[in-house]
Amino acid sequence: MIPPLSTPGQPNAAGTFTEIPASNIRRVIAKRLTESKSTVPHSYATADCDLGAVLKARQNLVRDDIKVSVNDFIIKAAAITLKQMPDVNVSWDGEGPKQLPFIDISVAVATDKGLITPIIKDAAAKGIQEIADSVKVLSKKARDGKLLPEEYQGGSFSISNLGMFGIDEFTAVINPPQACILAVGRFRPVLKLEQDEEGNPRLQQHQLLTVTMSSDSRVVDDELATRFLENFKANLENPIRLA
Repeated sequence: MIPPLSTPGQPNAAGTFTEIPASNIRRVIAKRLTESKSTVPHSYATADCDLGAVLKARQNLVRDDIKVSVNDFIIKAAAITLKQMPDVNVSWDGEGPKQLPFIDISVAVATDKGLITPIIKDAAAKGIQEIADSVKVLSKKARDGKLLPEEYQGGSFSISNLGMFGIDEFTAVINPPQACILAVGRFRPVLKLEQDEEGNPRLQQHQLLTVTMSSDSRVVDDELATRFLENFKANLENPIRLA
């Protein structure tokens, strides 16, 4: 029996769609994302991080009326890891790799006009609370459309967090000329079978966070990306290292 043939639609037929005006920022985003995916060889690596220690540290800070988010710890952990591994703090300038002398973290913020990435400058030298304050100020300016060019142009490494929307994990598009972007999902409870002090099996609940790093294979190969994630995981799971 021959299945019926479907007739292709006519997407350009009059009256079948409505033109949506594109803002300048939307056009720029579309152009940059298309260029990135078509010219930058993306590689991906994923890791699960245990947030137990971070959540305890955050709770202790809240008791002292210091309000910080998990994402602030993530920004700091990424910055410290870049300081430990300068080979990842690089860019591709069209001719070859370029070592960057600064650690400026671009943080993706959703606005009515599209996604924009304000920059936490010199993030490795900032404390968690200072990072939190910077993120709040820059995020508000981004949503109000008041960011200055120097507050969103540049950066050496990007972070995009969709955890607040209930997303477990995802991959993000690199923001050239940067070499990497870290995609962060939500933290979720996971039961693990462990042994107690007497060697008896028991179920223990952990709060796990999945991160996926997209890297430009021309400058950050799979082995280097894997080592970066290993160090990032170790730093995040031991927040005393972030002090």
